[in-house]
Amino acid sequence: MKVLQIVRALESLAPPSLAADGDNVGLLVGDPTADTGKVLLCVDVTEAVLREAAAAKARMIVAYHPVIFKPIARLTADEASVAYQAARRGVAVYSLHTALDAAIGGTNDILADLLGIENRRPLVPSRRLRQCKIVVFVPSDDLSRVAEAAFAAGAGRSGNYFDCAFFCHGIGAFCGAEGTRPAVGQAGRHEVAEEMRLEMIAPRAKAAAVCSAIRNAHSYEQPAIDVYPLDDHPEGCGLGRIGTLPRAASVTTLLSRIKKATGLKHLLVARTRGRGGSSAKGTQPVRTVACCAGSCGSLFRSALAAGAAFYLTGEMRHHDALAAAGAGMTVACLGHSHSERVVLNRVRDGLTQAAPKLNVILSKRDKDPFEIV
Repeated sequence: MKVLQIVRALESLAPPSLAADGDNVGLLVGDPTADTGKVLLCVDVTEAVLREAAAAKARMIVAYHPVIFKPIARLTADEASVAYQAARRGVAVYSLHTALDAAIGGTNDILADLLGIENRRPLVPSRRLRQCKIVVFVPSDDLSRVAEAAFAAGAGRSGNYFDCAFFCHGIGAFCGAEGTRPAVGQAGRHEVAEEMRLEMIAPRAKAAAVCSAIRNAHSYEQPAIDVYPLDDHPEGCGLGRIGTLPRAASVTTLLSRIKKATGLKHLLVARTRGRGGSSAKGTQPVRTVACCAGSCGSLFRSALAAGAAFYLTGEMRHHDALAAAGAGMTVACLGHSHSERVVLNRVRDGLTQAAPKLNVILSKRDKDPFEIV
């Protein structure tokens, strides 16, 4: 199986366009045309994981965290040891990171599942700038020719529909300077002409090609073309999840539920304390709860503003924990990678379903860097 085929399956599970700004997701190391029949899943690519991949003869590693996060000037054993070793050994490395967090069925939905959250929605909805609207004004006789040229260049697609456009009638006014050759009227005179306003959606990456095609098909010497960037908010996608429990539960019950689902014996918990230091809210039921994997402690404010009394995350800064507890919220921290590791089984199942012949294995050498002693 080609690495590129696996990349396509991963992009379907976690579209890279959902990743946070500045995040480095996708195929970071390797040859997309290379063959592999086995994939190793992990949170972090380390030297131990690379040795494990070699022993298992896995020619591709799918990692949650990027093996290359910040831009690097040198790919050497000193500057980028793990990425260098992966490239040297011919092992492809793909990163999922925040694209998987934001995706439906991804990391945050797994956390929401283990809490039992219903009626869920993202804490921070995804915002993508993948498309634009292109508007051009054309004479009626040009409408069909210009539209067809724009469609051929990639405009006018919406889901499973194509050649989509909107147009309406209006009046255009202009005056050509000396030396111009207007298609209507004469240079140096103020003119008016009946025109059609033609609107189409296009991928931002194809905007230049669409504009060029419009100019080539247009009868005007200098057609007026407007390009408007469009926000896209994919339904159900984004960082974190918030919702309600089917029945109110005590914090104690929720903490037990989390431990059982993750297999963790210990959690970091911040909550309001009563007199004498005892928990003031250990048995009080909560109904609205929220979660966000990784370093999302600062999002407790968004959860609090939306009415959540309980927040599950990976890690939280000291002063954020104080602020959350002071506001009456209970926060449970799994540990950074523990909050993300829960999604690996879902990735394995998704890959196996997309490519039944692909052997997908979970790393046994990939561990959280911290341990409780």
